[in-house]
Amino acid sequence: MVGEGPGQDRARHLIAGLTDLMASGYPLKTSDVATAIRVVKEDPAVSLTEFFTDSPFGPSLNSVVSVRNIKQRIYVQTIDRHDLVFAIGPAGTGKTYLAVAMAAAALLEKKVKRIVLARPAVEAGEKLGFLPGDLVEKVNPYLRPLYDALYDILGYEKTAKLLERGIIEVAPIAFMRGRTLNDAFIILDEAQNTTSEQMKMFLTRIGFGSKAVVTGDITQIDLPQGKTSGLREAQQILSRIEGIRFVLFDERDVVRHTLVQSIISAYDALDREREAAAAGSSAANGRTGTSRASEAADGGRTRSSEPPAGSR
Repeated sequence: MVGEGPGQDRARHLIAGLTDLMASGYPLKTSDVATAIRVVKEDPAVSLTEFFTDSPFGPSLNSVVSVRNIKQRIYVQTIDRHDLVFAIGPAGTGKTYLAVAMAAAALLEKKVKRIVLARPAVEAGEKLGFLPGDLVEKVNPYLRPLYDALYDILGYEKTAKLLERGIIEVAPIAFMRGRTLNDAFIILDEAQNTTSEQMKMFLTRIGFGSKAVVTGDITQIDLPQGKTSGLREAQQILSRIEGIRFVLFDERDVVRHTLVQSIISAYDALDREREAAAAGSSAANGRTGTSRASEAADGGRTRSSEPPAGSR
């Protein structure tokens, strides 16, 4: 290898790691090479053999699901070690997919007896009443991403059987009220669109032997104006409680098309510009109001010092 410096060291480490993987009999795929490049960039000292072979998904899903970067690895390890985990970040970081994979692995290894997947049923300004069909038909489109993840990880037939037997349940968050979920793996997706009351209701459903993961993106809140996001509030008040963990993703952790990362960065920059402009406008209005109040006070003092009409 020709060259010197940190880049050469990383390249040597990458090639050595991939060589060791193939020598160990690991079925290296093209996507694994791309993942290895990303991982070595993030952590030049990482062991690629450990990264690819030390799977938290167990033998049943090891060949189906894999993490694609360091943050995803931290995420699944956090889920494995804690009973309540919040994952906050942009789309494309694997928050929901990996949570569903961990739930499926826990079910297959008999660590839990069922999986419960919940989502807010109304988002992006749409109302259920305007959609055709009965309640189930109205709600299903909102839950489709969760079904898609299950089909991808467990297969269509196995998922259908587990759904039919009630071992896997996919439902709007409103259906959680009044229940206690024991020995279950519970996932709340799109949690930024829950209200404060809904989030409290969901979190208090967690029973003995259960594990819960809450995922969402606080930059994509579709609640009506004036409504507090349950996810944003939970981040503020629960982050210091022992046993609860928060994993924060950003645009660098996106594993979709390379354009998605650039798109998210562009929108984040626009949001920052708007916030700065709004803050500047508020400050300017405050100064204007103070100035006007001062002028009014000065005018009052001037008028009071003038002699009354007709006096000498």
